[in-house]
Amino acid sequence: MARQTNTLFLEQWLRTNIGGISYSVSGHSSLSTSSSSARAIIQAWSEIRDSLQNQTFNPLILQSLKTLLNSQASLHVADPQAKLLLSVLSSRSCDLPSESYPILLRLLSIWVRKSFRPSTVLIDSAVDVLSHVFATEFGLKKSPSFLAEGILILGAISFVPSVSESSKIACSELLCRLLEEDYELVRLGEEIIPDVLAGIGYALSSSVDVHFVRVWDSLLGIWGKEDGPRSTVPTALMILHLVEWVVSGCIKSRSLKKIEAFSQQILGTSKARYVPFALVMVAAGVLRASRQAANGQGLEFVSRLRISAENQIAFVAQQLISETKGFINSDNDPANSLLRQCLSLALARSGAVSFTAPVLLCLASALLREIFPLSHLYMQILQFIHSSGCEFDTNEIKGHLDSTLFKEAGVITGVFCNQYVSADEESKSLVESLIWDYCRDVYSGHRLVALLLRERNNELLVDLEKIAESAFLMVAVFALAVTKQRLNSNFSQEIQREKSVQILVSFSCLEYFRRMRLPEYMDTIRRVVACVQENESACISFVESMPTYVDLTTWQDFSSKQKMGYEWSKDEVQTARVLFYVRVIPTCIERLPAHVFRRVVTPAMFLYMGHPNGKVARASHSMFVAFMSSGKDFKDERVSLKEQLVFYYMQRSLEGYPDITPFEGMASGVAALVRHLPAGSPATFYCIHSLVNKANNLLNDANALKADDWKNWQGGPEPCKKILELLSRLISLVDIQVLPTLMKSLAQLIIQLPKTGQTMVLNELYAQVAESDDVTRKPTLVSWLQSLSYLSSQAKMEVFTSKEREGKENSASSGTVEPQARL
Repeated sequence: MARQTNTLFLEQWLRTNIGGISYSVSGHSSLSTSSSSARAIIQAWSEIRDSLQNQTFNPLILQSLKTLLNSQASLHVADPQAKLLLSVLSSRSCDLPSESYPILLRLLSIWVRKSFRPSTVLIDSAVDVLSHVFATEFGLKKSPSFLAEGILILGAISFVPSVSESSKIACSELLCRLLEEDYELVRLGEEIIPDVLAGIGYALSSSVDVHFVRVWDSLLGIWGKEDGPRSTVPTALMILHLVEWVVSGCIKSRSLKKIEAFSQQILGTSKARYVPFALVMVAAGVLRASRQAANGQGLEFVSRLRISAENQIAFVAQQLISETKGFINSDNDPANSLLRQCLSLALARSGAVSFTAPVLLCLASALLREIFPLSHLYMQILQFIHSSGCEFDTNEIKGHLDSTLFKEAGVITGVFCNQYVSADEESKSLVESLIWDYCRDVYSGHRLVALLLRERNNELLVDLEKIAESAFLMVAVFALAVTKQRLNSNFSQEIQREKSVQILVSFSCLEYFRRMRLPEYMDTIRRVVACVQENESACISFVESMPTYVDLTTWQDFSSKQKMGYEWSKDEVQTARVLFYVRVIPTCIERLPAHVFRRVVTPAMFLYMGHPNGKVARASHSMFVAFMSSGKDFKDERVSLKEQLVFYYMQRSLEGYPDITPFEGMASGVAALVRHLPAGSPATFYCIHSLVNKANNLLNDANALKADDWKNWQGGPEPCKKILELLSRLISLVDIQVLPTLMKSLAQLIIQLPKTGQTMVLNELYAQVAESDDVTRKPTLVSWLQSLSYLSSQAKMEVFTSKEREGKENSASSGTVEPQARL
């Protein structure tokens, strides 16, 4: 009996390493969670024994075999029970159904692998029985599961140390023949691949090496045949980890002869019938195994093995680059697509490798085409919408989000960046261009798709944006690597500024997908902004990359067959990009010439002041504040432009107030312009005049309503109160030449307020003036407030008197007398 209660078989270990892809095994689930009771297991063995003694095959026996199979995780098969199974297999009087053979072989493999020391005599007998079964029964009853379980038991027997050398050789011989002659069965039942690979792995790890190279040849050769099994990513990952398991065993056992044969025959020569993806995964498996060995001991032959594996990966990558001739957008070959996926996963799982240009380019291609295939998906969606107008099937995108490739995007990005750091200048420049171009393509593609899908398929859009968010993370990590490599003393200031602008423009394209505060992103932004803001030409280059007013307000994609009613304020992707510019430009505004600001920035700034999103509108006002605060002297064209902008700024701000224009943004803009315009500027007078007119209009609207809350100032209209508050604050900010006009206009407004409102505003003004330490204007303000208070009180008396007179007249006309009059 076996000593351990649970044993992780090789095929199960392979399944755990393919990223959650589920396989049923050999037509029946070896991973079934159902388990028969001990009584049912005993009963099953008894029924099998009785059937053999009676030399008949009872149909219930098949159910007994299945009962045992369902308990395989905890099942132990001792030598007597194995002998019983062999007797059933070799019995000529029992006509076994086809379904029973895979189960019998599986139970025998459990015996071989779980038993601590199986009987060598019984093992030799098993080899004879298996040889007979495959010679007589397999040809008539062959099936994918029959083949898989046969390969598994043959490999398992050859792996047992105590088995005779002749039996091991016989098993390896039969295993190779099955693979060479019946490999097409693997294609018919791809769920058996883990079992087939496990049997091959056991055979490769056998102590005899007579058929060692032949088994390798069988393993690698079946994938390139027309009727062989399909090449898939899960299969590739299982090959990788199978090779890791086999090579690790060879290294630990110091099987130098096997390692030498493997290095020369598999890694050292190029065989045309080996498909490239299999060669890549074999090399990656070697790298994983050699890395584990290097952690424990420094072996020279391991270093040589590792070098051979790296060379093989570089060779396959070079072939791919040569075949695709630039590769990024024009290659639609499924085989090349699989190879890119396998290359990226192989490098992600095998650790750091030495730089080679083909490997770097293949990783870039894998990231942009396979892992984040946004351009391809946009094209598919647009073609589908234009051709059919139906809903796009989201299963492909959901499947990609659940794939191992997408889940390992972060690791692959890390490998890519490591390769970039070690690359030569030509390769660095090439992959930088590829990444920056990709960012622009994603921006333009997602804009169109988002506008088309926003109201019709939000679920599809959400899934697309999940891919795009991860793509943004990739770009952010890569951009940080670029800044560390390029923004240093090894490069000229011109190159540093050029790279910085490229990064900023790329970030602007992906700003919509930035959903978190990423340290790599923030670090990169700080570095590149610091570089750009030091130079005028760099500032101009960055600012001029901003979309023009025409681009912002009209749809320019003439390739779209659909006529779209385009609304710029609903274009969220574009808005996010503009918001990026609006936030970054103030950091370099001192270096930006006034004519560039007027030509490029001003149209977008004023446009987005009217954006319904308050955050966007406030950012546009902040841009205006930054410009008004820039350039401390009053002798250049900047001052003239400031004065010109104020007129439109006040119009644009007040026409959208209070519905769109955020008061805080407008208040900051007004404060900035009165501080930084020359004393007595006509623009400042215009600003005051515009605010007073707006306040008057709001007051008139409130008076027209004659609402009770208007009489009670605390419940009065907030927009009007805020403008009055702003005007009140300006008395401490405007220059002396403008102050008289402001005081007169403000006094006229205050007099129009209800009694409670006048009192509150005056109290606030008194407190403001009392706290002021401006000795120049304070006396004037104190005198003004005293006069204003007097006028206010007089206005109240007139109101009271007129009301009293009106009351008396009403009483007289009605024949009544007021109580005070009677007294």
